[in-house]
Amino acid sequence: MAEALPSVAFVGAGSMGGSILKGLVASGIPVDGGIYVTNRSAAKAEALSSLENVTSIALENTPDGNVDAVAAARVVLVGVKPYMIADLLDQIGPHLREDAIVVSLAAGITIAQFEDKLGRTSVIRSMPNTPSTVGKGVTGLAAGTYASEDDMAIVRRLFETVGDVVEVSGDDGIDAISTISGSGPAYVFLFIEKMIEAAKHQGFDDDTARLIAEKTFIGATTFLEASGQHPADLRRGVTSPKGTTHEAVETFQAAGLGDLFVRATDAAYARAKELAAEG
Repeated sequence: MAEALPSVAFVGAGSMGGSILKGLVASGIPVDGGIYVTNRSAAKAEALSSLENVTSIALENTPDGNVDAVAAARVVLVGVKPYMIADLLDQIGPHLREDAIVVSLAAGITIAQFEDKLGRTSVIRSMPNTPSTVGKGVTGLAAGTYASEDDMAIVRRLFETVGDVVEVSGDDGIDAISTISGSGPAYVFLFIEKMIEAAKHQGFDDDTARLIAEKTFIGATTFLEASGQHPADLRRGVTSPKGTTHEAVETFQAAGLGDLFVRATDAAYARAKELAAEG
């Protein structure tokens, strides 16, 4: 049997927090002391109440529910909206356990902003992405000043229930990974969107265009994962010299596709820094 995780609290379980919660439950990893989750509405709390080993708390019925949850848990995942973070930390800070590990799911809120509120508490900043909802996520983790290797190992195991984990250095590392895996699903969806438009340009109807674009992308990425090869090697394998694929790839390259990706991710990184400064 897998080594047990310590008790966990999800303070705010929106789409991302809810996905991680469901992944943790589905993994079957035992959680000593149970899992606690808070939501503002009774309806949202009720939707999670049937999960095994989960205590779901509706703040509209239990105003001190956040305090109750964090007091009972070793690992506290903060999943509320960024603008709510400061007030929430003021509320829960005095009630955290001495050995608490506080994990931020909030974009644009720095480790220092958490530590300014929580003192010498172990803080870990995370950057999961939306494929976590189907167990195919990539999560970046950055340790705060007081987070130990053991703390990171615990949080890593938790996020591995919804995909892969990459440890990065500080807020700069989180901002960097956010430009690739964090924002990356949007880039993929945009590419597929443009493939659909190209298919329609070639004369296919809407449904057929979507099918061939989406399934080609899903098939290619599944093949990539199964092969273990570098994508450049697979690309060369299907690109016959002077063939049709060669002409298309050369057109992409001539348009500066590589430079465009660099400029796009640099723009995302700059915006991440702006958001942190605004916060």
